[in-house]
Amino acid sequence: MSSFSRRRFLITAAGSAAGAIWLSACGGKSTDSGSAPAPAGGAADAPEVKGATLGFIALTDSAPLIIAKEKGLFAKHGMPDVKVVKQTSWAVTRDNLELGSGGGGIDGAHILTPMPLLMAAGTITKSKQPLPMITVARLNVQGQGISASKDLLADKLTIDNREGLAKAVAAKNAGPRKFKAAVTFPGGTHDLWMRYWLAANGVDPNKDADLVVIPPPQMVANMQTGTMDVFCVGEPWNQRLVNKKLGYTVAQTGELWKAHPEKSFSLRADWAEKNPRATQALLKAVLEAQQWCDDPANLAEMCEILAKDKYIKAKVEDIKPRLAGNVDYGDGRSVTDSPYRMRFWSDAASFPFASHDTWFATEDIRWGYLPASTDVAALVKQVNRADLWKEAARAIGQEKAIPASDSRGKETFFDGVVFDPENPKAYLDALKIKALA
Repeated sequence: MSSFSRRRFLITAAGSAAGAIWLSACGGKSTDSGSAPAPAGGAADAPEVKGATLGFIALTDSAPLIIAKEKGLFAKHGMPDVKVVKQTSWAVTRDNLELGSGGGGIDGAHILTPMPLLMAAGTITKSKQPLPMITVARLNVQGQGISASKDLLADKLTIDNREGLAKAVAAKNAGPRKFKAAVTFPGGTHDLWMRYWLAANGVDPNKDADLVVIPPPQMVANMQTGTMDVFCVGEPWNQRLVNKKLGYTVAQTGELWKAHPEKSFSLRADWAEKNPRATQALLKAVLEAQQWCDDPANLAEMCEILAKDKYIKAKVEDIKPRLAGNVDYGDGRSVTDSPYRMRFWSDAASFPFASHDTWFATEDIRWGYLPASTDVAALVKQVNRADLWKEAARAIGQEKAIPASDSRGKETFFDGVVFDPENPKAYLDALKIKALA
């Protein structure tokens, strides 16, 4: 991506800005995007192509891509032929990104935030060669969960019940198999949330537990067979586990790190370089979809759309409660209007803070998914394209939504540990449990 010129993306979009009718940058009610005027501009401003193929996993945080398609926002911005295609696992998403649409794969995706970093570094590609990727937006913050089997109800696992977790792990490890924790992809967000939770509570995930990879839609079925003790995944699968009375929610991931970044909208860098105006068109559509998704007035309709078989293939009662902030943990605890519910736009949820990519890269070094010699700053600079996000925000009349800095500053986790993006080495050095490559 070294030849990827940022200037190519600084296009004029005044017509689009004038046509966009969105209210608050902080989650206020927006107009119906389907009735918004088409952006002005001549043929010179039109996208280079009318379509792209974008992948998604059956999770509620894929909503911005799905809504951008369903509500005609890709078409509004000159790309009526965009395809939004379900992927069966994060490994398949990776494989299809390597292929690209020209090889029968995909051009971009709803993706675990660390994956583009790992792909650009060449550590998770099947070819073991770097695949230049760019991240142009976050799709959401929070909204994931750590869940436990109903067999562990007596242990009363929570975000910080250190004693209960130690008891559960010791009991399992004394039997025929180790304490088993399922995640969705090595080095991805759910893997890192699981590892952080275990390690912060004194459990070494590499020595005291057996971490296994299970695609998100298969988590509940695998818990039902008794082959795992805990899992970390996005919604609606934690809610479904509770609804089926097969287990309970240990914690919402926002309890681990409030307002944590989760999924991203990322593209192959070569596709974006070849199609800079189309990249902006996709990004503008996704940003407008995120505002639509965050409007409470659209919640019921969004859940009906997401529930369709071609998307999440789940019941509305599995999808809607936690998106509304109503969480039945399944162990007697329940909350309404949870501060840890998923957000798509408000509170800068969509902005791809470089400081967050710095944490993900640092944490992947912690667990050996990236070598200790990784130049984190250079990797983040290569992948993170917050400049494109800012250009798209201006084009749709959301300049006020642009944060003052590409860093959100210091971040504090549930155990009191602080990550300073200006000094990731100090954070890494201070961690007691780690496994550097």
